[in-house]
Amino acid sequence: MISARTIISFFLLAILLSCKQTDKITSNTSHDSTQTDSSKQHSLGYIMPGLDHGFEQSPININSNDSSSNNTHKITLYFNDKVNKIENLGHTVQLDFQAGSTITYDDTVFTFKQCHFHTPSEHLIDGITFPMEMHIVNVLTTAPKDKPQYLVIGILFKEGKENAFIKDFLNLIPKETDANVKVKAGTIKLSDLFGTIPKELKNHYFNYKGSLTTPPYTEAVRWFIAKHIFEASAEQIKALNALEGNNARHVQALYGRSVVSN
Repeated sequence: MISARTIISFFLLAILLSCKQTDKITSNTSHDSTQTDSSKQHSLGYIMPGLDHGFEQSPININSNDSSSNNTHKITLYFNDKVNKIENLGHTVQLDFQAGSTITYDDTVFTFKQCHFHTPSEHLIDGITFPMEMHIVNVLTTAPKDKPQYLVIGILFKEGKENAFIKDFLNLIPKETDANVKVKAGTIKLSDLFGTIPKELKNHYFNYKGSLTTPPYTEAVRWFIAKHIFEASAEQIKALNALEGNNARHVQALYGRSVVSN
């Protein structure tokens, strides 16, 4: 016969083991929610930016169903299409524009400065991460140095056929970090990506207020994410990723911001 004392002892032991297991699960869950592994954080959907950066941070996940269509902004591109330098910055590959190309947002004129790449994409569309994103960075030259203003065009890429624009410069990228190569104007043509009239930028985009996606994460960016998804070959995307690594910042919370669809 098993005594009552023995039964009570087994019962108490079972309770203790259950408490230990609960503590273990709680501890593991807390650790997972704060780890910096990119695949884990992408699966969480967004990362809380915190007070040190602000509440208008980029990139974001754009939910196409939640975006409004009451856009009243006017964009005009004056496209000179001259790239004069290519840089391997270690964390990204960057193409520098020769002066002359501008984009007018309402009545404000921004100057094309450079474009660079992120592998994988930083912005998500309806929760989908693309293998690559290009940012065309434009600056307001009349803004005070301590209060810069940017207009950045985001171009998303999927795997597909070889991209003529990337083919123009891929073999010209210096292999050494922090190195650059000057190129003759006309060697690298953004028109190989957009055609002579970049209609994909003018008429079909998502627009929102955000920040730079690299330090110091300045919240002074008008973002325009093209709806058209461009193509690049798997080999081209892999080659850029080999030079710059996985350099995408995790998506940030919207905090009440609206996304406008045009």
